[in-house]
Amino acid sequence: MSKQAYVFPGQGSQFKGMGKNLFDSSNAAKKLFELANDILGFDISKIMFEGTDEDLKQTNVTQPAVFLHSVIAYKSIENAQPDMVAGHSLGEFSALVANSVLTFEDALRLVSIRAKAMQKACELNPSTMAAVLALADDTVEEICTAIQAETNEIVVAANYNCPGQLVISGSLKGIEIACERMKAAGAKRALVLPVGGAFHSPLMLPAKEELANAIEATKFNIPTCPIYQNVVATAVTDATAIKENLIAQLTGAVKWTQIVQAMHADGATKFIEVGPGKVLQGLVQKIVKDVIVEGVN
Repeated sequence: MSKQAYVFPGQGSQFKGMGKNLFDSSNAAKKLFELANDILGFDISKIMFEGTDEDLKQTNVTQPAVFLHSVIAYKSIENAQPDMVAGHSLGEFSALVANSVLTFEDALRLVSIRAKAMQKACELNPSTMAAVLALADDTVEEICTAIQAETNEIVVAANYNCPGQLVISGSLKGIEIACERMKAAGAKRALVLPVGGAFHSPLMLPAKEELANAIEATKFNIPTCPIYQNVVATAVTDATAIKENLIAQLTGAVKWTQIVQAMHADGATKFIEVGPGKVLQGLVQKIVKDVIVEGVN
């Protein structure tokens, strides 16, 4: 039997004017945007609709903005019935609203806490990420391990986006050394990304405790369908395990390639990306060939 997988994007898919079409076309959407402004304590919808690229790049704005766009777009779909869900990094919170594990309000509060905690961790230790193209995953992992052993600098594989595209994360010096070595090992490119810090690496540890406390204090409901989580890349339906994986995700890798492969192996023939941009649609097409890929934004 063919199954539908709903997938939700992460940070980086934001754009100027995001979500405005939803706000203008639906009263239900308008109410959710207004509720979000109240919960966050600032006018996020104004920044989403009218802010500059620079405004939208601040972590404490980007994360709730992408979450809002995704969840409100999802709620606008008539009779959406996912057989499975997944989200890339931040997108995992949107996915947990789609499968009824979290309420809209609780998820938004957690996203806001996560964003602020990550922002603080970034300011504590200047750090960054880099995309490595056209190099085998195990080669990238070996180079990262070697650099850490030799220099004590932190550098780890952070996002397994698709075959031939792996993002690494770490200290400024660690990433600088890694980029040189990746190119020397045959990478087509090793490109430092315009991000605030080393997400999905041990450098996010300072943010973990704060987020863990907030997650532990939040009610997680029984899911209506499995979520394929970033750190395990398998179907999860147990609320306690979902919490643990969500906490681990802050310092653990996003195994997107493995998630899409697992969903496909479990019967997904159609992938629907819900939220801003088309990043995940492109990645899904590079990971599995014989599937239908659509977007809802």
